[in-house]
Amino acid sequence: MLPAESLKSLKDRPFELLQELDRRARAAVAGALEATAGQAWIGVAFRMGGETFLVARDEAREVMGVPAPLTRVPGAREWIRGLANVRGQLLSVVDLKQYLGSGETQEGRNARVIVVNHREIPAGLVVDEVLGFRRFNEQEFHAEPPMTMIRCERYLAGSFRRGTEAWPVFSLRKLVESPAFLKG
Repeated sequence: MLPAESLKSLKDRPFELLQELDRRARAAVAGALEATAGQAWIGVAFRMGGETFLVARDEAREVMGVPAPLTRVPGAREWIRGLANVRGQLLSVVDLKQYLGSGETQEGRNARVIVVNHREIPAGLVVDEVLGFRRFNEQEFHAEPPMTMIRCERYLAGSFRRGTEAWPVFSLRKLVESPAFLKG
């Protein structure tokens, strides 16, 4: 690695300066990843019915706005909002809060769809808001999920606790593979 003074010597050679900065940034990120490997859990935080939940990063394929138009499916349950064509693939769009029996999700400007990362079940779940990624240490995990206002205990896979906050982990895999969901 070049010392800081060497960066000044590259001021008249912008391409080499950018290469050196890129190399240093990659080395710093690699070092940080090695330091936290195996110790961090990363999930996507979302809000549903005034409560905050997490889903494992590897269970969510993507987060997107509520697609329009949605094609209603005749005879489907009311919690199935419809089908959407997303980049040439059909996606079932489900109101998660309504599926859980806690009322309909209002389509405000913050409403989002979490697309489930499942090979055989193309589903997108409408939630009130997605808050982004959250990182937790594995030591903050508790197998016992906290009580929630929304009755979803059968889909919870523990929680992360930080201070007085409890973040229930919502298992998308348990949800989409459950018989009640598949009957839709």
